[in-house]
Amino acid sequence: MNQKERMMAELPYKAWLDGLSEERIQNKLKIYDYNLLRPDEVKKMEEMIKDILGKTGENIFVEQPFHCDYGKNIEVGNNFFANYNCTILDVGKVIIGENVQLAPNVSIYTAGHPVHPKSRNSGYEYGIKVTIGSNVWIGGSVVINPGVNIGNNVVIGSGSVVTKDIPDNVIAVGNPCKVVREITDTDRKYYYKNREFDVDDY
Repeated sequence: MNQKERMMAELPYKAWLDGLSEERIQNKLKIYDYNLLRPDEVKKMEEMIKDILGKTGENIFVEQPFHCDYGKNIEVGNNFFANYNCTILDVGKVIIGENVQLAPNVSIYTAGHPVHPKSRNSGYEYGIKVTIGSNVWIGGSVVINPGVNIGNNVVIGSGSVVTKDIPDNVIAVGNPCKVVREITDTDRKYYYKNREFDVDDY
């Protein structure tokens, strides 16, 4: 098993061997070009982000600047939006469902290092897959750590650090991120806290 195969198998691997450094450089060049596109070059943005990411649905928009390691290890469904300064360390797979919104400064980390200093200094690191379900809103400056699974219909409050799995249909916040309550049908009539919609087409 070479180092890339070890990386994708979630085993300890060395990130500078077996062509991995070259793959990251190739992707960084694409990211560099993407981040320098003019704001009115929307069609080109769409084409380039679909080339950078591994698998995409329709209606994908990623605000600049955007950063990732390989790009091809990221899969997103239909109606995906990432706001400014999204960072995805995709040494492991990142699989995101449909109708997902990422607020500014969201960071998704599949990458990690051993805890013991001697093991860490050996140069070995790892990547553990992150999955995010459908109909999910991730608030500003949220950090999602390796191995986390976030369910469907979830809201993660801004500033949270997600270290453990989050089930379906909940609001979760904090550091470490914890479920604070379930999302119910009662929530449908509100657009913000206790403020009700004054329109009928929501």
